Amino acid sequence: MANRARDNADEPADFETAIAECGFGLFNVFILCSAVPCLTAMVFSASALSYVMPSAECDLDLSIVDKGMLHAVTYAGMIISAVPWGFIADTIGRRPVLISGGWLDGFFVLCASLSQNTAQLMAFKFFDGLIICGPFAVVVSYLAEFHGKKHRPYIMLFVGLCVSIGSMILPLLSYVLLPVPILFTVSSMKFRTWQVFLAVSSAPSLLSGFLHIFLPESPKFLMSQGNYKKALDSLQRIYKLNKRKSKESYPIKHLTDPTPDRSDDIDGTGRPSTLQERFSRAKRKFIDGFKQLKPMFSSPYLAISLQVYCLHFCQIMCVNSVRLWLPQIFATMNAMDTLGANDTSMCAVLEHNANAKSMDEEEKRVECALHHDPDSYLNNITVSGIGLVGFLIIFPLMRFRVVSNHILTCTL
Repeated sequence: MANRARDNADEPADFETAIAECGFGLFNVFILCSAVPCLTAMVFSASALSYVMPSAECDLDLSIVDKGMLHAVTYAGMIISAVPWGFIADTIGRRPVLISGGWLDGFFVLCASLSQNTAQLMAFKFFDGLIICGPFAVVVSYLAEFHGKKHRPYIMLFVGLCVSIGSMILPLLSYVLLPVPILFTVSSMKFRTWQVFLAVSSAPSLLSGFLHIFLPESPKFLMSQGNYKKALDSLQRIYKLNKRKSKESYPIKHLTDPTPDRSDDIDGTGRPSTLQERFSRAKRKFIDGFKQLKPMFSSPYLAISLQVYCLHFCQIMCVNSVRLWLPQIFATMNAMDTLGANDTSMCAVLEHNANAKSMDEEEKRVECALHHDPDSYLNNITVSGIGLVGFLIIFPLMRFRVVSNHILTCTL
């Protein structure tokens, strides 16, 4: 029996077998906790300006077009950087993207908080979107590649839960911070409450970059690169934390994958030994990446892909059309109600916002003061809370196949 166990240990194992031996434990809890700030940062990047605009519109003299552009530039950055980030993550690795992306995004959000005019705020929010797209897309793959088949289906549910929590934190933070009157000057630069709010919203990005320093590279990625030695070391670290045993007791001693073993050609840092080889591999990866897109434009994937893209586009457009403007709508409703307006219907609110430029200075000043009223954020908290409760209800039900198979049709 001992000889048979020794023989099985010497046999090369594929990724699924190797990650299954690691089990689920302390390491998985830590990596899930590390992902929470990254996912929260994505929500903050996409939605923070929605809560800032009612407070900042007088300071920056924002028109309805300016507000729309401020929302749009963040998503423009995400769209432009989506493919390059995917190439970088598949070439350099997941961990460097999560670390550098977190730090860079936090830096640009802090820069946005220093903005003194609309152009500066637009520029920094564009770079915010350009950067945050990388960590957000990579963190899903990163989480999945550290979990076996048993737990992997729940990763997307966990991601959705974190997004819902982030959507709940944002209006709570707005309720606590934005009504506080803050105004101070540093040299010729003025800083107000909404700028402090933006600075605070950089915390999840910076925390995400910091936490991922302590995590290893994805063993799945390392195996796809042919770096089996480092992949095995990564798996041994996971095994040690989860099983509370020594790394040497990890039962898998050799790994196998369709990619040839190039461990001897890679130094201890995980990089090719020469710059020329590094460039050659990156070029080959870039070409291979485009070749992998070819099947998406041929049968049978093209028709299915178009259906999924159309469905996702309609969902995102529907959700964002409401979500991004809801804080502005609720703030205007609260101001109109306080001022004694007879009609506070949606049509009246939209017409009021569209004609805001025609208001005189005194009316603007009074309305902007009302936008700092804590009551204007209560409805946002309610909406976010309902979304979170709904997700918590559906989360355990997704274990049942009848629910998971029909949830999309029923909810739509």
